[in-house]
Amino acid sequence: MIQTIEEIQNFKGKYPKQLWYLFFSEMWERFSFYGMRGMLVVFMVGQLKMDETAANLQYGATQAFVYAFTFIGGIFADKIFGYRKSLFWGGLLMITGSVILAINPAVFFFAGISFIIIGTAFFKPNISTMVGKLYADDDNRRDAGFSLFYAGVNLGALIGGYICIAVANGNLFASMIPEALRWNFAFGFASLVMVVSLLTFTQTQKSLGNIGLSPLEDGSTKKRILETLTYIGSLAIIPIIMIMVSHTEYTDIFMYIIGPFSLVYLFYEMRNFSIAENKKLVAAIILMIFSIFFWSFFEQSGGSLSLFASNNLHNELLGMKLDPVGVNNSSNSLFVIIFAALLGIVWLWLSKRKLEPNTIVKFGMGFLFLAAGFYIFYYTKFFADASGKTSLNVFTFGWFIITFGELCLSPIGTSAMTKLSPPKTQAVVMGMWFLASAYGQYFAGLLGANIAEASSNASNFEKLTIYADGYKQLAIYALIAGVVMIGISPFVKKLMQGVK
Repeated sequence: MIQTIEEIQNFKGKYPKQLWYLFFSEMWERFSFYGMRGMLVVFMVGQLKMDETAANLQYGATQAFVYAFTFIGGIFADKIFGYRKSLFWGGLLMITGSVILAINPAVFFFAGISFIIIGTAFFKPNISTMVGKLYADDDNRRDAGFSLFYAGVNLGALIGGYICIAVANGNLFASMIPEALRWNFAFGFASLVMVVSLLTFTQTQKSLGNIGLSPLEDGSTKKRILETLTYIGSLAIIPIIMIMVSHTEYTDIFMYIIGPFSLVYLFYEMRNFSIAENKKLVAAIILMIFSIFFWSFFEQSGGSLSLFASNNLHNELLGMKLDPVGVNNSSNSLFVIIFAALLGIVWLWLSKRKLEPNTIVKFGMGFLFLAAGFYIFYYTKFFADASGKTSLNVFTFGWFIITFGELCLSPIGTSAMTKLSPPKTQAVVMGMWFLASAYGQYFAGLLGANIAEASSNASNFEKLTIYADGYKQLAIYALIAGVVMIGISPFVKKLMQGVK
């Protein structure tokens, strides 16, 4: 018997069973995504022979398109596909892209990446929206649920982020995989686990009741036509994406357009909502704007920090020999896994005692942790030897601190988007949340490129100093943003009208 949405939301305990199914589907998808993300800059510099400045710009462009198209995917989910069919179609496209990369990553790099961009657009915002649908609007267990879901994201990112780059660099399974095929196998792992993700979802989706079904009438001609056009359009745009991604100057034009367009579209939708609903949406927009700054710093992880790890870190962590790029890719995820559910329980404990900080203060706290973490990255230069190599232990401690900043902002922010948006536009607002991440990725590429350009033709020791000083500047900016966020919290809290 199919459960109603009320029955699903009236679950006992801390987490609904459907959350675990979505947890595992997202976990394997994130293995695929973060595995490839963690290889991009190293692959472009080492295999495509780009200089570090160009690789940072290319990384920022690629990641910006990945997240920007989630906004468009959210529209199609809201209006045509529904969340479930969007997720399934996106998964198929992501599998196709990762298989293409596994065949010959050097030749088909931009083709594979383009399939993954469109696939992520259909997959990513909609699984998060379905998590939000598992909870009633006034359920204070929602933040704890999103924190657990976010741990699933990071379990996939931990495994994929380390395994893929370690295989590619010959630091894992080196005796089993021929050197000439290491990158093929690394991308191949990503395609395999994406299949597992999709199978997990298709075999458990009946438990979701009516959550995520198409808003269009079953069997109607309109539904068939619109769905067919969506399939055709999403495939037809892939060659255009290939051109745009491979030429970073197009990224600038695209980012100048997509942000204003999304705001205009949201304002157009807001005319149908009440004043109270619109105030909540304004609060959501403020959170999105601040998240851009957060991600532009945090996402140095896949750009400049990957190159910093490759060039300037020793390969020993707590006495163990590990791939330093793999540690950069995965240490944050490990800390999230350890502390996400724990922090969720802390929020619940504080909520019962009416001591839980509101969403805006949590955002501000996120920036303060981010500032502290980047100052530690700067401080690694005081542990460097003459060759320009520094401590992987100190570097990893920086990620430990930043993890608490991420846990204060990202899962809480995702939860806030579902609470602040009216039901009819939830996928669009979730898409805009990821679009804010796209701008963060875009600016991360620009920041990383500036650091790389300043260090061109420098010795390895000089390069370490330049990168570290750049991270000190980011720490100062993050500190300022955190103070401002906490300062405006009373104003934003009024706009949120009771949403915590």
